[in-house]
Amino acid sequence: MKRITMTGLVIVGVDGSAAAAAAVEWAADDASRTGAELRIVHALDRHPYNIAGVVALGPEDVLLRGAAKVLEAAEAIARSRQPTVQVVPQLVEGRPADVLQEQAQQADELVIGDRGLGGFTRALLGSVTMKTAGQAPCPVVVVRAGSRERIGEIAVGVDDSDSCEPAIAYAFAQAGLRGATLRLIHAWQVPVHAFAPEIYFDVDEIHATRHEMVRERVAPWEARHPEVELVEDVQNAHPVDALTGTACDLLIVGSHGRGAFGSLLLGSVSRGVLHHASCPVAVVRGRT
Repeated sequence: MKRITMTGLVIVGVDGSAAAAAAVEWAADDASRTGAELRIVHALDRHPYNIAGVVALGPEDVLLRGAAKVLEAAEAIARSRQPTVQVVPQLVEGRPADVLQEQAQQADELVIGDRGLGGFTRALLGSVTMKTAGQAPCPVVVVRAGSRERIGEIAVGVDDSDSCEPAIAYAFAQAGLRGATLRLIHAWQVPVHAFAPEIYFDVDEIHATRHEMVRERVAPWEARHPEVELVEDVQNAHPVDALTGTACDLLIVGSHGRGAFGSLLLGSVSRGVLHHASCPVAVVRGRT
């Protein structure tokens, strides 16, 4: 079992929005904890302006100038937040989702805001965020705007599938770096059997076997991170409710989805958590 190291390169995508500014702060803090380089990336997308009726006044490239301002502002936030972190701003031309997907190939971690300046104002998550979280090969941390009080606990969803292994590994690494308690959340539900009432479920036995599954699943990582304090949290509840109902500094989920398009690569639980969690959420997939 390969241990995930938390050093190297943290990339944060920015677009000048409040959520992107919060993402820069989060990324700078994590780069400081891991000793990683912080790359701040802004995607200059000319496509929306290549239509009839849109005219750029003046001889200079106003889009390029605006992009430079976005990067300068983000770099100032990062350097003010964590002065010792190595910060590298980078401007890349292209559609934001495509640029971030390409950048993620190099990253140990990609950090983005929950929604940018474009899109529908009533949408809970931006389309770039959903597509990036669904397709990026590295852990993707989605951050919402606004200040938060430190709780000292992070949480990870645990189930009996191998696809949650990368999320568990990432969670132990993050908890160790932060000196935080790690809450292991597993949710199960008794099947609805309205038309077969004779079926009997021993709830206590189910609960006990679910606890045992969690212990077995995390045992190898607990042995590698004996300094991390663990809390087992097994609930008879819907997974999204169990995960988003937990107060924590970071909520970590795996991605069980399958598909060829964007957010279809996110399972229903991952999508639900991204939509409803109030804290930063890390979506962790195994590299292919």
